[in-house]
Amino acid sequence: MSKMTVPLLDLKGQFATIRAEVMPLIDQVCSSQMFILGEHVRLLEQEVARYCGAAEGIGVSSGTDALLVALMALDIGPGDEVITSPYTFFATAGTIARVGARPVFCDIDPRTFNLSVPRVQEFIERHCTVKDGQLVNARTGGRVRALMPVHLYGQTVDMQPLMQIAREHRLRVIEDAAQAIGTEYLNGARIGSIGDIGCFSFFPSKNLGAFGDAGLCTANDPELAERLRVLRVHGSKPKYFHALIGGNFRLDELQAAVLRVKLKHLDAWTTARQDNAAFYDAQFQSAGVSGQLTTPYAMPGCRHIYNQYIVRVKNRDGLKAHLSERGVGTEIYYPMSLHQQECFKYLGYKTGDFPESEGAAAETLALPIYPELSPEQLAYVAASVAEFYT
Repeated sequence: MSKMTVPLLDLKGQFATIRAEVMPLIDQVCSSQMFILGEHVRLLEQEVARYCGAAEGIGVSSGTDALLVALMALDIGPGDEVITSPYTFFATAGTIARVGARPVFCDIDPRTFNLSVPRVQEFIERHCTVKDGQLVNARTGGRVRALMPVHLYGQTVDMQPLMQIAREHRLRVIEDAAQAIGTEYLNGARIGSIGDIGCFSFFPSKNLGAFGDAGLCTANDPELAERLRVLRVHGSKPKYFHALIGGNFRLDELQAAVLRVKLKHLDAWTTARQDNAAFYDAQFQSAGVSGQLTTPYAMPGCRHIYNQYIVRVKNRDGLKAHLSERGVGTEIYYPMSLHQQECFKYLGYKTGDFPESEGAAAETLALPIYPELSPEQLAYVAASVAEFYT
């Protein structure tokens, strides 16, 4: 097998297909000199909200700022706690800490890598009490105010029982959908339309990626949506009058223009990712390596958009080194569970507290899955993986 170079992600091919659509819009924005919260932002908000099945869209400066402003909009701060996953990108728990609240971790489902609803229920039953109608963490005395499920790698959390928990205990739900635009739960319910606020990232590497940082919040409550809009401009309404303390979370007009072009192609790109995932699944099965390599699990009746194609293997570092030698790009998402991070030592967790999260951090590897992969590249990646085991 002759050596080939297959990067983990190559956006140049994607840009080549949309260049003729994108460049005139960039020129239009530059000619207008309207760079902040212009017409493209307004239209993108409507189009993404419609795409996600939500009533309102609020463009913001990044996926991280989407999470941050969502917490601010729900008045979550000091003395409050938010239940979330320890196996995710740092921003999930980082934004909770930034508003002065406390991240509370519950372990993940080992098949989906998403927050385990039974573990959430177990935490509430074992460690929480109700005082004056408010769920309280008996160990810390903190008010448990919200759930922040992460739809990791493009796959949905099991939202129906999680929403039932939220209703029973009057918890707000912020969906971290940074990797999940277009992901569907049961009966076609789009992620970002189920909880109180959906938070999306348009970082360039995402399925729908901008030409820089960008993000968006979705909401169904018009009052909550308006609060998000006010908070993203320093809490100002009207201009220079501040009833709230917000931040500078505005979405650039140039990024919105680019994203509007890309949104039209998103479903076709998602189909290509799904086809690539199916190819890998079949190749690994036929190569007889399925006993040593676990391919991504897809929840029945749901839509997995494959923001990443994650395999689970015992000798992860050995496979990564082998693929690097063969010219295949890979990445580890994520090498350390958040409860083990230095900055979260104050939370009091220790190694062994979340074995599923720790196991995933030690055994998972992302393979190239982007839509522009050629059949030859896909076959080469699959063969290189199989070669390591056979």
